[in-house]
Amino acid sequence: MMIGILCLAATLIIYGLTKRLYRIRPRVYLSPLLITPLILVIGLLWAQIPYEAYHSGGKWLSSLLQPATIAFAIPLYKYYNVLKKHAVEILISVLSGSVVAMFSSAFLAEWLHLDNQLISSLIPRSVTTPIAMNVSQVIGGVPNITAVFVILTGLLGAMLGPLVMKLFRIEGEVARGVLFGTSAHGTGTSKAFELSSLTGTISSISMILAALITLGVAPMLITVLHF
Repeated sequence: MMIGILCLAATLIIYGLTKRLYRIRPRVYLSPLLITPLILVIGLLWAQIPYEAYHSGGKWLSSLLQPATIAFAIPLYKYYNVLKKHAVEILISVLSGSVVAMFSSAFLAEWLHLDNQLISSLIPRSVTTPIAMNVSQVIGGVPNITAVFVILTGLLGAMLGPLVMKLFRIEGEVARGVLFGTSAHGTGTSKAFELSSLTGTISSISMILAALITLGVAPMLITVLHF
């Protein structure tokens, strides 16, 4: 238990330091969500600390994901009129993006000849971790593997999002919010809030919608594709 508490403290300290560094030099490769896990993995391997020991303390951070996700809804009240005005566009965009994400994941995994359990673990990769893990369990995947895919998707989304916006000249705050929220869940939403409060708010609602859509569509997708 003591090791778990020390690991929890180390995680918070490393994240705090990397967050401060990122504020000084806001570069994608210095993102705390990229640097913190890398340092932790290297540290755990060097100290030969098993994952179970780390998880005994780190699980408290995982438990905070659910209330943190709900907290994204707080700014929605401030921009209620904007959300109401663009509700149809947001819903259609998130629905399309979520379905494409699931289908593309399934077909890519099939093309790589992954087994059915890995395919099921990969399908919900584009939604926030707690819901992705639940969906994975329902459709026959491995929740822990799904969590890894979710983290990788979020990091890549946060890194590539600005490049995509620049390449396709996406300048609208609503469009940018949908882009990050649908493709990169909480990590993308954190990046979206760096652009503007409205972009982050749209991203948060897109993330929630994407999670609900995935929760409903993923089991049907597995049935249709016979994985």
